[in-house]
Parts: sequence; C-alpha cells; structure tokens
Amino acid sequence: MSRAIFITGSSTGLGRATALLFAEKGWRVFATLRSPEKDTELAKHPNIVRLPLDVTNVDQIAAAAREAITAAGPGGIDVLFNNAGYGLAGPLEGTTDEQLTRQIDTNLLGVIRTTQAFLPHFRERRGGLIITTTSIGGLVAFPFNSVYHATKWALEGWSESLAFEMSAFNVGVKTVSPGGIQTDFAGRSLVFVQHDAYAADVAQTMKAFTDPARASQRSSAEQIAEVVYEAATDGKDQVRYVAGADAKAAYAQRLAVGDEAFRRGISKQFLGR
Repeated sequence: MSRAIFITGSSTGLGRATALLFAEKGWRVFATLRSPEKDTELAKHPNIVRLPLDVTNVDQIAAAAREAITAAGPGGIDVLFNNAGYGLAGPLEGTTDEQLTRQIDTNLLGVIRTTQAFLPHFRERRGGLIITTTSIGGLVAFPFNSVYHATKWALEGWSESLAFEMSAFNVGVKTVSPGGIQTDFAGRSLVFVQHDAYAADVAQTMKAFTDPARASQRSSAEQIAEVVYEAATDGKDQVRYVAGADAKAAYAQRLAVGDEAFRRGISKQFLGR
C-alpha cells in the first residue's frame, strides 16, 4: 500500500518540488494550492491530487483535510507537511496592522490550524508525522525581519512542545529549517514594507543579503525537498532538520560562539556597526 502525504503551499518552490519528489517515490500526494486552476505541472502526475486551500480560511482547512483523509482510503494520511508561508520584511514601524495580522495568520495560525485538523486522524490511527517548514530564520535572526522571525521562532517552539504530547500516540513532529532557496521567493513570496527613517539601514541590509557570495550558498528547492523526504522516512526521534549549507553554517556558528557574540557579528555584517 502506498503512503500518503498532505502538503500545503504547493504552488511553487519547495512545496511543488516536494510534491513532485514524493510522487516520483510512489507516494500518493495531496497537494494543496490557493488556486489549483492555475497549476499546469502537478496535474500531469498520476500520483498527485490537487486540492484548493488557503490556510487562512478555517472552513477550507477542515474541508481539505476531510477530503484528503477520505480519499486516502484505509491507510489514511501518513505525513502532513505544513509548507505554506511567505516573508514579510522591512521596518516594524512601517508595518500595517493588516500586514502584521496576515503574516501571523498565514505563517503561524495557518500551520497550527491545519495541524489541528489532522490530529484526530493521527491519534486514532496511532501513527503519523507532522513536518513544518520553518527557516534558518527560526533559529537565528537578521535585521528587518522581526515579524517573520516571530512566526518562525514560534513554529520551532510549538513543534518541540507538540512533539512531547503526540509521542503517546506514536505521532512524530519535525521541522525543516532551510536557508536561502533558489526560487522566486523574493519576488512572489515576499512583502516588503518601507519607512523613511530606516532607509539607510535597510539599504545596507539589502546589500548584504544580495551579495553574490551569499547568494551562491543557496540551495535549490529540490535539495531542500530531499531533506523533507529524509525527515519523512528516516524513522528518527529527531525534531529539527537544518537544511542547506548556508543554514547549517549559520546555526553551527551561533552554537559555537554563543547568542550574543553571534548577534554582534550579524550587526556588523548587515548594518556595519
């Protein structure tokens, strides 16, 4: 019997790469997208079922979960991969309440609510795995990403705590924390806010972020998808999977030098002070 995975945020990038990888490995994939009618690639694969889902829509979350669990048949859903999310960057002072609320609704509450929809299923079958895309931005912090970091650091803590309570039911909880991914994230999945008072520091930070040497360390979406597959199949009692050479280097450095020394290094690198 083939295994089944439910994936949020499958339109592009990591979500799409993961859907295709699992499908090629023989899994049945329930790939959710806000606008399935716009997809031309996932529809071609016989192992992929596309479902509409906006993770900020509570009713749609419940409907998509029910449909996938029913369609999966007696084996049910083996893995939930929470991947939907986007970036919000720029000065907090320039961030509107609408932008703040949407970021938290999508990146944090969307993950929690989607997981809640699957918990009875996993508990009753006494098995399953919840994997959530966080970010190296859930383990370290950079300037002008405060709200984004708030959601990603929250997901890391939420996952670690949830792992304790689900262990009684043989349900695993894991995170995949990628660094930079070579996708159109900056163009398609990034909202950038402005405030004149911070213009010089923002420019300095963006210069550091877009440095060619830094960009060369990014992983492909396919490389990170391989880490998701590893997390889904290795059977390890391990919560955190840091993914990508840049993410591994940054996290290792933070652990090696300590929080405060690492923070001072980031300030020097990105702000020049």
